Amino acid sequence: MRLAALFSGGKDSVFAVYDSLKKGHTVRYLISMLSRNPDSYMFHYPNIKFVSLQAKSMGIPLITNETKGEKEKEVLDLKNTIEHIREEIDGIIAGGLASNYQYNRIKSVADPLGLKVIIPFWRIEPDEYWKLILDAGFTVIITRVSCEGLGKEWLGKIVDRKTFIELKKISEKHRFHLAFEGGEAETFVLDCPVFKKSIEVVDAERVWEKDSGFYLFKRLKLVNKPTPSESVST
Repeated sequence: MRLAALFSGGKDSVFAVYDSLKKGHTVRYLISMLSRNPDSYMFHYPNIKFVSLQAKSMGIPLITNETKGEKEKEVLDLKNTIEHIREEIDGIIAGGLASNYQYNRIKSVADPLGLKVIIPFWRIEPDEYWKLILDAGFTVIITRVSCEGLGKEWLGKIVDRKTFIELKKISEKHRFHLAFEGGEAETFVLDCPVFKKSIEVVDAERVWEKDSGFYLFKRLKLVNKPTPSESVST
């Protein structure tokens, strides 16, 4: 199936692309909406401009369009963007897990255009979901936190197996969604199996206000992945 992916650069959208390619689909385009609203209902805000490096690493064309991030108008902006490539695709993939709001609005865009909606990990258990991501070899960095239990020290932290155990304990204590489906945090993928090159953070800044904050990238670069022989340690 020919697909376009709604793409934020976070773990969910990148993992949805990875899963689709693994299943034999063709991902024709990545679609990133550049929201001017940091609290957008539909689209990620921090570091969205750096998705171009991820697209380049995967070799998939990236389509970007601006939206003011207003509650209903941003859905119309997405629809207008997709209409331009309607004849080249059969469906839309997205990385949502449990947000009925996002699911319904994606359907409201796709259905009138006769496009299928694929959300491969819909309703998956967060614990199982993170295990799939880590088992696949993803390098995921936290770029925003906005909930009780996740402080400034989590900004810029890589979620590996050890970090995940700590994250799970905090989510159980403070009762937030472990996969951040409620906006508790946002992420960015620095490497995964479908990246030809990995991404290195050269410079970044932590910005903290009251009880939430961003890890804002200033400079990233693509770097060659180590060959199997180079990655072996003695």
